[in-house]
Amino acid sequence: MSPAGRVTVARNLLALAVGTGVCYCVYRALSAGRRKRGSGARDRAPPGGPESRSEAIPKSASNLERHDLETLLQILSSNSEASAQEQILITFCNISAFSVNHDIIRNLDGIRIIGGFLSHADPKIKAGALNVLNNLSLNLPNQEQIQAFINEVLKDITECSLNSEVQLAGLRLVINMSVTNKYHEKMEDYIPNLLNLLDEGNDTTKIHTLKLLVNMSANPLMTRPLLASKAPPLFPSLFDGSINRDVLIRVLSFTANLSENLAKDQQYDGPGYLKEDSIYAVLFKDPAVLQRNLVALLLFPDMEIKEEAYRCIRSTETLLM
Repeated sequence: MSPAGRVTVARNLLALAVGTGVCYCVYRALSAGRRKRGSGARDRAPPGGPESRSEAIPKSASNLERHDLETLLQILSSNSEASAQEQILITFCNISAFSVNHDIIRNLDGIRIIGGFLSHADPKIKAGALNVLNNLSLNLPNQEQIQAFINEVLKDITECSLNSEVQLAGLRLVINMSVTNKYHEKMEDYIPNLLNLLDEGNDTTKIHTLKLLVNMSANPLMTRPLLASKAPPLFPSLFDGSINRDVLIRVLSFTANLSENLAKDQQYDGPGYLKEDSIYAVLFKDPAVLQRNLVALLLFPDMEIKEEAYRCIRSTETLLM
């Protein structure tokens, strides 16, 4: 196909898919029901990408043919204009919200192509690539390829502007990659940097960071590296009932997961070597102190907060024996 022909096709494809509100609609669907967060429950991130005023999902965006996607990938690879790259990545974000396209994009080498834009200097393009990979990461075979970018994404999360779209998009991706235990070891070295975001970030950044930490804390193999990490100075204040509800619930889930893992590990030889500012020292050196701090939350009007506070208190009983 000639360059002019590819441009014409691209314009037609962009008109079909971009700005459709696909990501927003899927987010609304996923958020419609309240999911109970119990022991070992994992968080998923919502689809990434721009929101649209329209809530209609056009069939055209979900029914693009393989050759259409191949054409878009070819144009994305060959076009050096940042504005065009950004627009095509937005289009792929909407297209990738449909699971029917996940395998097709992977089989067209789309994950490698889109992942290449993670190193782009333009934050909008980098965030666009992260949003596409976030949607694609809901497919397990896709995760096998996306995992190659985990270290790069985590490095960007810790080095980019605080509370930026790049940081949030990166967090959304690694949240989805952490739903299973398979890639936690790749994330282990970045635990201290992630914990720092609980001090420095706004509520949205804190919630995203805690979703990742909750997923990791549900994995018994991550208990030691998490407990050995330096607790953020503001960490104890995150148990206050006056803070953001979603922050509080996930702090409680994180704490309960770690406490339950400690209680189950009969071979655990005691973390006496840990520093006084470690998460272990702050939370579990004296479990009775933690329990006293949580009792007030049992009277909280929010049922989910009550349940998570009770789970924390119950799980620390074994540590007191």
